[in-house]
Amino acid sequence: ENREAMLNSKSNRLTEALEEANKLFDGVCRAREAALDAQFLVIASNIGKEKANELHSEMSAFDSTAFAEDLLTFMGINRTEESDDPEDVPSGFLRSDAWQTMGEEAPKYFRRAPTFHYMMGSSKSEPPVPKQRIERQRKASRGKAERAMPAQLKKMEESHQETTEKEVERILRILQTHFENDPNTPISFFDFVIDPNSFAHTAENLFHVSFLLRDGLAKIKLDEDKLPVIEPTKPSGRGEEDSRAGERNQVVISLDEREWK
Repeated sequence: ENREAMLNSKSNRLTEALEEANKLFDGVCRAREAALDAQFLVIASNIGKEKANELHSEMSAFDSTAFAEDLLTFMGINRTEESDDPEDVPSGFLRSDAWQTMGEEAPKYFRRAPTFHYMMGSSKSEPPVPKQRIERQRKASRGKAERAMPAQLKKMEESHQETTEKEVERILRILQTHFENDPNTPISFFDFVIDPNSFAHTAENLFHVSFLLRDGLAKIKLDEDKLPVIEPTKPSGRGEEDSRAGERNQVVISLDEREWK
């Protein structure tokens, strides 16, 4: 309640309150009374800190404005008065030799040599104690990871390869069935691979059909309208490798979602 009055530099109410608290502390005999005394001590400390921050000693306080005015006066000018001297700078009333005057006075206060210090620390410092490394546990855990990882990757690779092979075989059977039912009607390549309801499924169809073309199980050519058509290759009496050894050209098809739509 008396916080503002206690913060006044001319007031001794904080000292009086502390003296009264010391007298009352002699009669403390219960926990509640001790807690009240501790609470008072916290409040008094905070007020004392604020009061100390508001104190200004003439030895440590620095007024930049007053320093600037004293500096200008020492340099032989007064900003509040105009000068008729033609040597004055047009933007103010500072004489041409004002800074030289101050420079001649300043070296008197900078004759002390700078203190010596180490740029990279003291040369006599002891080297840091090396940390003990636990190599056995790290090697053991690394070995387990290396043994487990190839097995997992191999299993995933085999599963993905089996799925791709089955899908390629399924697409080849569909292509052969369409061609057997009507061998004289060419099968449009885009009608064969494009799924009107899924762009992702269309990309998968193109991926799987590319295996048929690579292995020589199917071929693509242009019809009369210069549009691609696909048909299975006819097996010959020669070996499988010989039947696929014919000349094949690889091409890249660009198909984004806008063209798919």
